[in-house]
Amino acid sequence: MVLHTLPHITVETGPNPTATIIWLHGLGADGHDFEPIVPQLGLPSGLAVRFIFPHAPSMPVTLNGGYIMPAWYDIKQTDLGIEHDRKGIKESTADIQLLIEQEQMRGIKSSRIILAGFSQGAAMSLHVGLSQSPPLAGIMALSGYLLLPDQIERFKPAALNTPIFMAHGINDPVVPYALGDSSRRKLMAAGCAIEWHSYPMQHNVCPEEIRHIGKWINSILTTED
Repeated sequence: MVLHTLPHITVETGPNPTATIIWLHGLGADGHDFEPIVPQLGLPSGLAVRFIFPHAPSMPVTLNGGYIMPAWYDIKQTDLGIEHDRKGIKESTADIQLLIEQEQMRGIKSSRIILAGFSQGAAMSLHVGLSQSPPLAGIMALSGYLLLPDQIERFKPAALNTPIFMAHGINDPVVPYALGDSSRRKLMAAGCAIEWHSYPMQHNVCPEEIRHIGKWINSILTTED
C-alpha cells in the first residue's frame, strides 16, 4: 500500500533506522529549515534515526494580507490564542497522520516515533501528538502554543503520558512567551509530563537549546520500550 504523503526531506543518521523524528517547520518556511540541525544534535553513532522534514502546503495567510505561503493552517489575527483555522488544522492533521502511518508501515513502532515542530509546527505537533493511540515516544514543541485549548479533553488519555519537550524564547515577538507558558500550564493541569526550557532569545533556536534537544532525544530513544 502506497500512502500519498506530503513532499518531504529524509535524513538518516545510520543504516536501518530504528526510530523516526517527524519535524514540522514554521509559517513561511519549508522542510529545509531544520535539516541542518541534525548533525548538531550530537546523537550517538549507534542510534540510527530517520528524520522526516515535510513541506507544508501553500495557502493564503490572512494575517499576511492573503499572501500565499507554506502554512499548516491560516492565521487570521495577531492574537494566536483565539480564532484558530479549524478547517486548516483538520486538513494538516490528516497530512501529518499519514506521515506517522507511513513510518509504522516501514516497521517503526509508535513508541519509536517523535513528533517535533517549531512555531506553527510546534502547535501541530502538540495537537496531533496528543491524539495518538498508541502514544508516541515523545513530542517536541519549540516556540509554539496549544491549539484549540477549549478542546483539551479530546486528547487520548494514554497520550497524556507522552514525554513532552517544550522550549521558548523569553523575548519572542511572534509567539509571545506568555502564550507558550500558559500552554505549558494547561497541559500540565491535564496531566502531561513536560520538560520546559526558556532562553534569552527571540523567535528562533539557540545553541544551548539544540544541546538540550539532543540530550532529550537521546534519553527518549535510548530507553527500552
